[in-house]
Amino acid sequence: MEALSLREETGEKSAVVGQNTLQLIAFSIGEQTYGVEITTVREIRAWNGATPLPNTRDFVRGVINLRGTIVPIFDLRARFGDGQTSPTKNHVVVVMSVGDKWVGILVDAVSDILTVSRDDIHNVPEGNAIDTELLNGIVTHDSRMVGLIDLHAVVSGAKLDA
Repeated sequence: MEALSLREETGEKSAVVGQNTLQLIAFSIGEQTYGVEITTVREIRAWNGATPLPNTRDFVRGVINLRGTIVPIFDLRARFGDGQTSPTKNHVVVVMSVGDKWVGILVDAVSDILTVSRDDIHNVPEGNAIDTELLNGIVTHDSRMVGLIDLHAVVSGAKLDA
């Protein structure tokens, strides 16, 4: 499967989105749905493996060479403390920009592009330290809860300079 560029496909929708709305790429990890702001996503790729790196945490799957750029791959399931993903050909890597670096996160599937109102974003309830640390908020969309990923928190604690 080739990389899917999102810039062209979402260009038309972007013009409709107002200042009080946010577009998200939604993806799943098991039964849970998460999202990231669409402007951070660079591309979505099929899982083709990664080159492991020594002395990294268990949620760092390794690195890939993306057209000359070395991109670290984070296993989002492992980052949330649910054990490592056993990737299949159906798993995908969402490549995103975090600051001036590119990172990839391994997810089960990309499900949707959502447009949500910023007013509908709620704080993450206290209870699970990992959830409150790694999520910026929660929004309800079409009767499902979508956790908004804090990308800086997800990649913290792992060496990004590969």
